[in-house]
Amino acid sequence: MTRLIFPSLIIIGLLFLGGCNKEEQNYVPKPKGYNRIELPEHSYRHLTENHPYTFQYSKHAIVEPDTFPMAGKDWIFINYPRFKANIQLTYKSLGNDPVHLKAFIDDSYKLAAKHQIRASSIQEQRVLGKTGKTAILFKIEGDVPSPYQFYTTDSTEHFMRGAIYFPTAVKNDSLAPVIEYLQRDMVQLLNTLEWR
Repeated sequence: MTRLIFPSLIIIGLLFLGGCNKEEQNYVPKPKGYNRIELPEHSYRHLTENHPYTFQYSKHAIVEPDTFPMAGKDWIFINYPRFKANIQLTYKSLGNDPVHLKAFIDDSYKLAAKHQIRASSIQEQRVLGKTGKTAILFKIEGDVPSPYQFYTTDSTEHFMRGAIYFPTAVKNDSLAPVIEYLQRDMVQLLNTLEWR
């Protein structure tokens, strides 16, 4: 019995040594990568729902009503099922009341500041749209669920706040192409925004 075991061990040992080549001996693990994200071409359509505003939004998105209990009747989600993300829009009528305007602007700053715990930076920028409307854009960098937010108003009748949202905080470097894609759609929305 020992005669059979000993030659078998020698054969197994030779096979093991012969099976290793130089490439396997110099193996270096590859760094972690991210999945390739295929993005569709940007194309837009007009919002046809009856709201006090209209704009162009992506043909790859679905407009849905905001179903949160405190949502107003003109609050909507521009949902991107493919990316598991959305642009949430909240609309409020001002009624020519400067007190309401100040409160809504203050709320916009507070909502952006809520991300300070996880954000590496929050940059504020005033942008002028193609239709002449001004918006304040917040770029929130870091692993946050809302990398871009904005508000825009005509200062008398209309106030709109928008935010790109992912369901949870994400590693934004892995989703950078999607974030950039949604940010471009958000800019298109602002560039084509008209009050009714």
